[in-house]
Amino acid sequence: MLWPATLLGAVAGLAVASIPGALLGGLLGQVLDRRLRLQSWAALRERLGGRAETRGEWLLFVLLGRLAKSGGRVMPAHIQQARAEMQRLGLDAEGQRQAIAAFAQGKTGRDSLRAPLQRQRQRSDALLRACWRMAWVDGRVDQAERELIMLWGKWLQVSTATQVQLSDAYAPQRRPLTPSASNAYQRALSLLNVSADAEPAQIKQAYRRLLSRHHPDKLAGSGASAERVREATERTGELHQAYDLVRQRHGFR
Repeated sequence: MLWPATLLGAVAGLAVASIPGALLGGLLGQVLDRRLRLQSWAALRERLGGRAETRGEWLLFVLLGRLAKSGGRVMPAHIQQARAEMQRLGLDAEGQRQAIAAFAQGKTGRDSLRAPLQRQRQRSDALLRACWRMAWVDGRVDQAERELIMLWGKWLQVSTATQVQLSDAYAPQRRPLTPSASNAYQRALSLLNVSADAEPAQIKQAYRRLLSRHHPDKLAGSGASAERVREATERTGELHQAYDLVRQRHGFR
């Protein structure tokens, strides 16, 4: 006797429905492991190509979003660099839409990136180069950015020496100081009373302290003479110039 196809489908559906959930999950897991040779549902999604998150481009823009937000605020330069990476990859309109979504997801900082990175070790050079380009886009790499990229490199099994080379490849090329520029820089350090290896926070603190001490408005309010107010005004101008020179030389805002 031949059973109608609809009746066979109904019987099969009842048979599956009667299997307890845990047992059904186990059976499906065996299919994944033995027949498809996959270790997880995520691996199945990647095999089927059904989700953009499993592609290298998605991971790349998640990384870039995480980097851009690591300083607390995404700058216009970060957005421009992300778009430059889209152009570099030749993404079409749909690809760009997914890249923007991945960038936004990366900014949340909620994704665990270790396993996805380990699955992309064959693309480590391309991923890290894009990350260093993003980190250097504002002219300097802060500690949070550097720590993230070095950690990602570790998960990608990239050596520290290689990471340094990649970073240097995208660092701004500094022009050697002329004798006069070098003297001006040394005078600026002396005026701010900071050393050449001072951290940006120390330089900012010294500048603000001196600015508060010599600000002409403060002296005028305390009844200082016109001569002292004029001297304070000149001193304040010198402090502004010195700070701008040191700030530019150290590469911070």
